Amino acid sequence: MEEVTYQGLTFEPYIRREEIAKQVHRLAQEIKRDYDGKNPLFLCVLNGSFIFAADLFRACSLHDAEITFIRFKSYDGMSSTGEVKQLMGLSEQIQDRHVIIVEDIIDSGITAAQLRKELAKQSPASVKMVSLLFKPDALTVGEGPEYVGFSIPSKFILGYGLDLDGLARNLPDIYVLKEK
Repeated sequence: MEEVTYQGLTFEPYIRREEIAKQVHRLAQEIKRDYDGKNPLFLCVLNGSFIFAADLFRACSLHDAEITFIRFKSYDGMSSTGEVKQLMGLSEQIQDRHVIIVEDIIDSGITAAQLRKELAKQSPASVKMVSLLFKPDALTVGEGPEYVGFSIPSKFILGYGLDLDGLARNLPDIYVLKEK
């Protein structure tokens, strides 16, 4: 893996695709164990988690699982705006359903807390969250995810679905902003 440059910023390799695949497989096995026979609904938070959600959903191999998508935006460039905008909402009924929120990354927890609060109003059987990446030092609101791929420090990263103004989502590995 080599360094990559986007918008004049240099990023260096951080988590290789092989390590990502191992964690996705581990998370899938945990979820399969916990939800086998429960007809869970995976709720993929777009845009960042679509790659992770697809890999995780396939790896879970739950025959009675379903997947749907919602879209939020809370970042502008490299920083969180502190404001969450819902761009595409949930159309499925979730009353008495087991819901698994699929996130690419949890940092401040603002989006996650708002989403959990909104879903609770619809009386699901349960709501749990799986996140490929979790920045525990950045968490200011709510609680962390129940299923975590990697706990990482509060640094800006991209690749494997994570972006910089829409760019770099298609990188198969995860990169971190190179410090000067």
